Amino acid sequence: MPEIPFHVAGGSFTGNRPLNFDPSTITRQPTPPDSTTPIQSSRRRKLWEVPHKCHCPIIGTCFPVDELRALMHKVMLLPKGTIDFVLHTTAVGTCETRSRLAEVLHKTLEKRYQLTIKRFAAAKTTEGLRDLWRTATQSGSDIPGALWAAWSHPACDAVLEQEIYGNIHMIQHQVGTGARADIKAMQATRNENAELRRQLDLARRESESIRNEKALEAQKLKEQISALRAAEVGRDACIGRLSAQLDQLRGSLPDLKGRLALARRASDSEARAAALTAQCREQREEIERLSRQLQRTDEELPTPPPADAPPHQPEIAELDAIDGKCVLCVGGRTGSIDAYRQIIEQRGGRFLHHDGGLEESLHRMDGFLAAADLIICQAGCISHNAYWRVKEQCKRTGKPCIYMKGSGISALNRLIDQAHPETAQPAAVS
Repeated sequence: MPEIPFHVAGGSFTGNRPLNFDPSTITRQPTPPDSTTPIQSSRRRKLWEVPHKCHCPIIGTCFPVDELRALMHKVMLLPKGTIDFVLHTTAVGTCETRSRLAEVLHKTLEKRYQLTIKRFAAAKTTEGLRDLWRTATQSGSDIPGALWAAWSHPACDAVLEQEIYGNIHMIQHQVGTGARADIKAMQATRNENAELRRQLDLARRESESIRNEKALEAQKLKEQISALRAAEVGRDACIGRLSAQLDQLRGSLPDLKGRLALARRASDSEARAAALTAQCREQREEIERLSRQLQRTDEELPTPPPADAPPHQPEIAELDAIDGKCVLCVGGRTGSIDAYRQIIEQRGGRFLHHDGGLEESLHRMDGFLAAADLIICQAGCISHNAYWRVKEQCKRTGKPCIYMKGSGISALNRLIDQAHPETAQPAAVS
């Protein structure tokens, strides 16, 4: 392949290596001398009218490589695998004269940067154009558009052209330096991103594990809730069945309420009868006491002893302290009541029982206390009200009362056989 000159700013590049490019696709044009004098008219300059040294910055700054390749494919045949440098130098060399590629590139520049061109068109002098260019370079925004609008402006002279050329040259160097720094920063960012992604994957796996555990716990809780609901339904069904049976039983005994009322009246009558019996016993004891007092009075009177009187015999002591007496047991264990009754009845006593207000009414206790001759109070198994009621009643009536701390059967048996019941003083009779 013959050597092909590739145009660059201010000259040409002759390759010593084949660059895989067809020379027939390029029409060689003589290189005109660079124009350093701006066009003295109000018309803006075309791309091929701009000095040739400006073509390289314009093509390199205003057209990305992919876009330049697509535009060049429209007007010429490019071999497959043409490198980017060949594209750039070919486009720069073609823009020296008016050609199809130069016209396509010029129309693209005019259409793309029409807003910037309109803004720069407000400058009527070279100084005004220089201020707009410096403002654009300082802000760093839309430098490609400002570059094309400034170089194609009719007020751009040779001095401003050279200033813009130097500025864009240094900007390209700075962009290259910044690109290298950006590459390093990008590599660091990629490494950091990889580490963060690894940590994110680890966190996701941990989160997935925790989510699975929570799902299992939620499933177990749902199963427990279902079981509890089923148990609740069964309980409600059982309650409904028992309620129906209760209603059926109540329906089969229409006079149940009357019977219960009669039972309560019978219990109250029993208590009143016990109270009357106790009252009669007290009256009988009072009569016996008065009789004994009368007898002692009669005995105190002097009477001659009969000649055949037998010698005085001492009275026989009672064999049992509770023989013939009514014994009231207050409190005690429910299962031991029958044993209490057996102990009392074996000694000839009559047995009464009251639970001390746990289930029975305390009002019934007054009748039992009045009917009893001896009270056995199991203080540890009754309520405080029952205890004070028993103590007050015994103190007022003077009836003997045995206080027990425990509720054992053997303790009661020993206490009756061995202990002397504490007898409260009777109340004064007015």
